[in-house]
Amino acid sequence: MTGRRRLGLVAAAATLLAAAPLSAIFDSWTWLLQSLLTVLLIAGAAVGARTLRFPTWAQTLCMVVALALALTWIFPSGKEILIPQPATFAHFADLIQQAGEDTRSYGVPVPDRDGLHFVTVLGIGAVAILVDLLTAVFRKPALAGLPMLAIYSIPVAVYLDSVPVVPFIIGAAGYMWLLVADNVDRVRRFGRRFTGDGRDVDVWEPSPLAAAGRRIGVIGVLVAVLLPLAVPTVSGGLLSRLTQSGTGVGPGIGGPGGGRINLFAALSGQLNQSATVNVIKVTTNEPEPFYLRFAVADVLTTDGFGNEAPKGQSLAQGLPDPREAASRAALAQFRAEVEVSDALQQSMAPLYTYPTEVSDLNGNWSYDRNQQVLFSGRTTTGEQKYTFTYQRPRYSRADLRTAQPLEPGNPLLRYTESPDDPAVERLVKGLIADQETEYDRVRAIYEHFSQKNGFRYAMVAESAGNTTDISAFLKNKSGFCQQYAAAMAWMVRVAGIPARVAFGFTRGTSLGNGAYQISNKNAHAWTEVYLDGFGWVPFDATPAGGVVGSTRTPWARNVDEPEPTASASAGATDPETESSAAPNTPNRPDQGNDGGSSVIDDGIVPDDGSWTGAMIAGGVALAIALLLIPAMRRALLRRRRHSVTVGATATAVPAGGSGPAGSITDIVVTSDSVRARADAHAAWDELIDTMIDFRVPVDPTETPRHTAQRLIRETELAGDAAEAATLLGTAEERARYARQPLQGAELTAALGRIRTGVAGSATFRTRMRALLLPPSVVLSWRLAVAEWSTRAAEAMTRMRDSLSRFSPRRLLSRAR
Repeated sequence: MTGRRRLGLVAAAATLLAAAPLSAIFDSWTWLLQSLLTVLLIAGAAVGARTLRFPTWAQTLCMVVALALALTWIFPSGKEILIPQPATFAHFADLIQQAGEDTRSYGVPVPDRDGLHFVTVLGIGAVAILVDLLTAVFRKPALAGLPMLAIYSIPVAVYLDSVPVVPFIIGAAGYMWLLVADNVDRVRRFGRRFTGDGRDVDVWEPSPLAAAGRRIGVIGVLVAVLLPLAVPTVSGGLLSRLTQSGTGVGPGIGGPGGGRINLFAALSGQLNQSATVNVIKVTTNEPEPFYLRFAVADVLTTDGFGNEAPKGQSLAQGLPDPREAASRAALAQFRAEVEVSDALQQSMAPLYTYPTEVSDLNGNWSYDRNQQVLFSGRTTTGEQKYTFTYQRPRYSRADLRTAQPLEPGNPLLRYTESPDDPAVERLVKGLIADQETEYDRVRAIYEHFSQKNGFRYAMVAESAGNTTDISAFLKNKSGFCQQYAAAMAWMVRVAGIPARVAFGFTRGTSLGNGAYQISNKNAHAWTEVYLDGFGWVPFDATPAGGVVGSTRTPWARNVDEPEPTASASAGATDPETESSAAPNTPNRPDQGNDGGSSVIDDGIVPDDGSWTGAMIAGGVALAIALLLIPAMRRALLRRRRHSVTVGATATAVPAGGSGPAGSITDIVVTSDSVRARADAHAAWDELIDTMIDFRVPVDPTETPRHTAQRLIRETELAGDAAEAATLLGTAEERARYARQPLQGAELTAALGRIRTGVAGSATFRTRMRALLLPPSVVLSWRLAVAEWSTRAAEAMTRMRDSLSRFSPRRLLSRAR
């Protein structure tokens, strides 16, 4: 087999290996079997064409025909006999259209769909043809990495999490195999290799230079892998990071975090809340709504709570029936409309619990029925407006007391797993010792987080010291919502009851008519407990006095307030059946924006003593200063030149007797001819810059006297201004060519008269530009940049020449 045919087979195998990352977005391996058949047909067509010595265009045509036949046989329309018919291509168009619809309807991993499989096989087949041509025909295997990389970019673009590393390694190995095979073929085509003593060298036997290259490559890979491990990173506490970025709730909006809210719930840390930023406006017909939620943390390890990547079916396939989870609860249906600002760009959509229908939500969204989370792998919530209907469960404490423990083997028992912590286990055992029902055990743990037990709300959680985070929190008894929610969920799990932490927003500021304005300060975390027959029941253990927009429920009332008595007004709602806050509970939506007005506009609400005005003024002043830099540069240069031309000695006539300037009397002169030449040159440079500033052409081939006369003519100078121009021309001409220069003439005053005369004949626009953006300064900067670029290019050329003369073989020979 010749080298080109061998390279064609290697290119086919490398293409299949490069497609390995696609396994992350499909449920099964059907796509791989179809792709394998297609690539084998293409490789066979290429080998046959090269065996028959077909030209390049014929080889390409054979591979394209093989691809078309493979697609026809794998995805038949039912109207063809071995070869494609017109109906076949119409069927292909339908499959492509179906694939477009499926990409909008399904989340990864996607099921077996003919449209998606067709597009996948078509893309892999096209890449196989390109890789074959670049490798076997054009002998550019390095460029073949580009189409192979295009395959890898697909799962990177659509996958919710990071693409698994193993498929990437497989694809990279295929690319390296392609490069090695091409190098071996080139060596074989070149001829036999010999050592210095004349011994034959096998094609696979490494040379000293190749061995040095491999050592350098290994060291580079090790540095690339180990260096990131040495860089300090932020680690989580009781709750690890979810899908957002940033350092807290509030800061970072519009910054590196992309406006995403971070719920990094650690038992040690500080929740930083600075400016108030409105993120959501929700309107609902529910009289007393509970919290909006968008994520859960349900994995508890020794490092704390974390979350699994949500998985579920497409939103287009419908939402689950709430009665599957809350079969024993009374359900009431409501409708809500959500408007999300650009400040909240996250991959999970805020919803109330148990949604039944979502509409007008742009993008590809899927629903995880276990986490009850609506998520997307490619779309964010930024500037979205959508509506949804939801079922609000209603149950009383008496109803919840009827919930029975889960049977052994129930999958939900995995939410009872918790690390061993003797201090927590002793505390939980003492709290639930006398409780008979599941609900009463949860309620006993919930009531433990009260002021009478020393718990308080604090924006700073004290350090854990040598104890675990939860033990430190239960000992210090101070923290914010994340600490309370995580600690209660941990303790409920220790009691043998499923629990997790939910994330979302409190009710916010009431705008009237069922509308609420929610800001970043409403970001919140609470505990959800699973009770059989009632589903996931929320418990908010955080002290209500410290929570912005807090809401309480009849089954989990504010433990720091007394129970309602039977003397309540007759018109009050029965607290046992309300789904949300009762009238005497700390439902405080008006505090949703840190005590501000009840209605606020979208955007940032400045705190008292805001520096916004000062920052704007400073920014304006900085912009003005930057714009004035050219004018200031010109003024300083003119001042320096004027100071040079100021004389310092007695009155005299020009050296050497009468001359062209003999008509000028009372001239201040100096006896130093060197200084006189410098004075004349400085004055002439200033005159040239003045001509450039006022758009008077400058001809470097002219003599100074001719330049001065042309300046007089073109700008129509007269009187003192014309005499001053003549003086400067004479001074510069004598400084250049005469043995004795014109010493110490009053050049500064002459320059002033010339500038005044030239400005008088110029337009207003020219005068303003000469004042604010002098062309002479811009020209000097342009020339300086050009000179710097030339020098940098020369330096790079010298460096390249030096590196080209460098040979690693010399280092190896010296090392011996």
